[in-house]
Amino acid sequence: MNFKNVTIAGSGVLGYQIAFQSAFHGFNVTVYDINDEVLEKAKAKFETMSRVFKRDLKATQTQLDTAFENLHYTSDLAQAVKDADLLIEAVPENPAIKTDFYQKLALVAPEKTVFATNSSTLLPSQFAEATGRPAKFVALHFANNIWTNNTGEVMKHAGTSEETFNSVLDFAKQIGMVPLPIHKEQPGYIVNSLLVPLLSAALQLYVNEISDVETIDKTWMVATGAPVGPFGILDVVGITTAYNINKMTADVTKEPSKIKAVEMLKSEFIDKNKLGVATGEGFYKYPNPAYKEKDFLK
Repeated sequence: MNFKNVTIAGSGVLGYQIAFQSAFHGFNVTVYDINDEVLEKAKAKFETMSRVFKRDLKATQTQLDTAFENLHYTSDLAQAVKDADLLIEAVPENPAIKTDFYQKLALVAPEKTVFATNSSTLLPSQFAEATGRPAKFVALHFANNIWTNNTGEVMKHAGTSEETFNSVLDFAKQIGMVPLPIHKEQPGYIVNSLLVPLLSAALQLYVNEISDVETIDKTWMVATGAPVGPFGILDVVGITTAYNINKMTADVTKEPSKIKAVEMLKSEFIDKNKLGVATGEGFYKYPNPAYKEKDFLK
């Protein structure tokens, strides 16, 4: 399979990044979303993204002009996929919404179109039947800020064909990602399977009063050489996301320390609008968090 025409369904946090990254690397990209108002907001985000590409990737104006020429927009699903070789779904992380989307998509997409879900928490097997083409369906997951944190995790479900799997790995490489093959379904892929236990362990050390935020981060940074510790990462991920993940675990396990962590995140952070980097304060204050000070590791 040789992909040329790529449709991105959903222009939210990751959807618009995937669209611009793909267009920047020469693909003909159609951005689909539910209405024209949302698409107008996406266009504004692409303008911001172009400045970021200039700053971080030293992109030239010619490269950026070409990227914009490669971007097209529609709120008509049939129109969005009529020539699509690959569709990447980045609609809200809700099983009912995704299932409904795939059922509608299956009715209008050409037979050639490969479908990829960008879901970070849901497994492709949950939607394989709804796609109507399970062999041409796979998961393709990116980290936030994909132009620099360029992981492209490609995960099969049991029915994914080898041709589909390898083609999506090739696509990930073509848009500047490091292609990362995942041969069996795993909630959280690789990145989050490694990251979530680390962040959870840090929260437990804090809520159980074993140590303070800065000492925990300092320990991790000094011992591993990492540029940021778990609480710095939590601020980037966002306190709301951390709260939601921990609440799901606490609701299942009923473990007192997990419940305590959830209550702490809500009362000390969410209720006070300290949501991390996005609001200028979380476990640290931004734009100049303490862990970036030159003497922090001393």
